[in-house]
Amino acid sequence: MLQAMLAGVASIKAQQTRMNVIGNNLANVNTTAYKGSRVTFQDMLAQTLRGASRPTGALGGTNPVQFGLGVLVAGTDVNNEQGSLNATNRPTDFAVQGNGFFVVGNGESLAYTRDGSFALDANGDLVHQATGERMLGWTADQASGNIDTSQPIGPNSTLTVPIGARTAVQVTTDVSIAGNLDSRAFNTAGTQSTSFTMRVYDTLGTEHLITATISEDATNPNEWDWSLSGSNGDTVTGNGTLVFDPTSGQLVSGNPGAMTVTPPVTTGIPAFNVALDFGTVSQRASDMQVQMSNQNGFAPGSLSSFSVGTDGIITGLYTNGLTRPLGQIALAIFPNANGLERLGSNVWRETDNSGIPVIGPPRTGGRGYVNSGFLEQSNIDISNEFTDLIVTQRGFQANTKVVTTVDEMLQDLINIKR
Repeated sequence: MLQAMLAGVASIKAQQTRMNVIGNNLANVNTTAYKGSRVTFQDMLAQTLRGASRPTGALGGTNPVQFGLGVLVAGTDVNNEQGSLNATNRPTDFAVQGNGFFVVGNGESLAYTRDGSFALDANGDLVHQATGERMLGWTADQASGNIDTSQPIGPNSTLTVPIGARTAVQVTTDVSIAGNLDSRAFNTAGTQSTSFTMRVYDTLGTEHLITATISEDATNPNEWDWSLSGSNGDTVTGNGTLVFDPTSGQLVSGNPGAMTVTPPVTTGIPAFNVALDFGTVSQRASDMQVQMSNQNGFAPGSLSSFSVGTDGIITGLYTNGLTRPLGQIALAIFPNANGLERLGSNVWRETDNSGIPVIGPPRTGGRGYVNSGFLEQSNIDISNEFTDLIVTQRGFQANTKVVTTVDEMLQDLINIKR
């Protein structure tokens, strides 16, 4: 009978553990990106009164005679299923749709989280609000905006969005010119021409206005000569001839062109060269209109805002209209995500059974999408938790009944002597 009592006590302890897990799940029903747990039981070692015997010529075989010694907690499993996404409209809130964990660091070690509630601190770093640890990823090259995701992620691979602090300027190196030169405008006097203004920028972001003039050749109706002039003391050199196919009206020679802009010496700004692309200029029987269609220079501008794409690339928007990548968020996946260990504050760490994290960009290698302006909700199903709550309560009550019944039986046994 004592074994029955001990089995009941073991089950009571196991049900208490299960109740603790259920209570924790319900307590975290509104915790961002919380992953619920469950308890699994296993029977305790059984006591064998008689072993099994094999059949003989005269008698059949017999099964073993055993009875169990109670129940043990086999383990607590984590449910890593996707939680629903809730829109917050905050650009520093992120939710992973699919597999993967955000990587955060404190300068010494890495940790992992599905909680995407980040914020910018005074240094412009993206910081996990629950722990203060910084989000990790790859920083773009400031000059070109290129991101090298082949670099390893370490505790100091922080992502910084310096709103208002970073400025960007780019000298003009390429200008594209588009439009049409009227094939009906040929005049032997060579008086037909068109002019347009190009806006280009030097190495300091100073604006320079360049006037381009395209005039018909006096002897050949399929040739047009172009020349340049500057303003505000700029000296501009560059000229050439555009030759068109008389049948198709397409440019056949004279592209590309080039110009050199030399600012006044007093400005201290060096001369700079610009390539001119006339490739989309045509000569057809249509109104004459030629203009600059694009140039790759920018005036000085400061970072005013940013956005994050589903691939985790953080794109900065500057006051001069420039958009440029600032960095890319890193996501980590594990061979066994259920093997991660909770550290509290919605953060996990790797263990021997989770496997080594495989860190890479979102939307690659089985990693999920990053959704900016959303937070992942807890994946707790309240109806299931309440059902488990009832089942656990009944199991607890049944085993307390076993203990009290055995106690009464022992009392009756003791009373035999009286």
